[in-house]
Amino acid sequence: MTLLVVFVVVCLNLRVAFTGIGPLIPVMGLGQVTATVLTTIPPLCMGLFAPLGALTRTRVGEERGLFIATIVLTAGIVVRSLGMVGLFAGTVVASAAIAVLNVLTPVLVRKRFAPRRVGVMMGLYALLMGASAALTAAVTVPLYQATGSWQITLGAALVPAVLGLAVLPTQLRVPPTRRSATAYVSWAGLLRNTTAWAVTGFFSIQTLLFYTLVAWLPAIMVDAGAGPASAGTAIAFCLVGVAAGGFLGPAWAGRRESQQLPILATIALCLVGLGGIMFAPVSSAAGWAIVLGIGLGAGQGIPGVLYVRRAANQHQTAQLSSMAQGVGFLVAATGPVLAAALHGASGTWTVPLVALAILLIVNAALSPRAGSGTASA
Repeated sequence: MTLLVVFVVVCLNLRVAFTGIGPLIPVMGLGQVTATVLTTIPPLCMGLFAPLGALTRTRVGEERGLFIATIVLTAGIVVRSLGMVGLFAGTVVASAAIAVLNVLTPVLVRKRFAPRRVGVMMGLYALLMGASAALTAAVTVPLYQATGSWQITLGAALVPAVLGLAVLPTQLRVPPTRRSATAYVSWAGLLRNTTAWAVTGFFSIQTLLFYTLVAWLPAIMVDAGAGPASAGTAIAFCLVGVAAGGFLGPAWAGRRESQQLPILATIALCLVGLGGIMFAPVSSAAGWAIVLGIGLGAGQGIPGVLYVRRAANQHQTAQLSSMAQGVGFLVAATGPVLAAALHGASGTWTVPLVALAILLIVNAALSPRAGSGTASA
């Protein structure tokens, strides 16, 4: 039971530090460029610092690595509340810590919960990320209205971080997995492996889609004729779908020898949801947002299963997780910016939405290999 509690608390920390920023931007008086930079920092840093996850695991093991990363996360949240300079510096520090947590969490699942519970645990991982993000987004504005301080509001992310510091020491006595001569794949070999690139490509495109639509879906709905309240309802339904898909997708994928069908189903759900948003009446947007959200959530959860299934051991799981997230989050960081640029150039959201649909079709053609084969050769 203690291990399950630790796992839940770690998962609660994976997005809470980020999702409170967006709702506060209007009251913080930030310019558009400043706000764009601030919201781009998390995925950018999660990509840049993802390789630290594999390095940390090699040096100190999964459990100690998670504890150290949580200490750094806590420090980043504190710094973030120390004025405007601290906001940017603390966001970088917190993002670096979460990059390590992102990489190590699937490795912990492989080590402590495999083999039969991988799908369920990765589903719980994605569900908790989605649910905590939605809850944080929902309470941010009321908390700001109650306190009148964005620093205090953002500081609320300390609650799950401190909980992590309280429960993670219970796992520090678990010995790190012994290294062996055959445990690792050379990074050059991993970069030449087509399965590893298929996993990376699937995660990259799905994550770009996720960050782009979470950032711009309300604006897309308003541009299509919905009122602000209806647009807010649509994004809320989308986040509900993300939480549901984040659990159901990995739970289904984890029960199968091959994950090709879950991968294609995930992409299909995203395409159907996008099509509904683009072409269906605005009055039905909430339903299409749920479908889209289920696909987005599954696309965030299934890669965790792929890291475990495509690697021969937890050492290689850490390497594949670092590679996929290192590339994937860097790709995802470009999504909201490029979508805004396409919208600005064309004067309509149809062009960026069509571009996302084309990326999904490319993903459907290239990603099924991620559902089979091995990244260890």
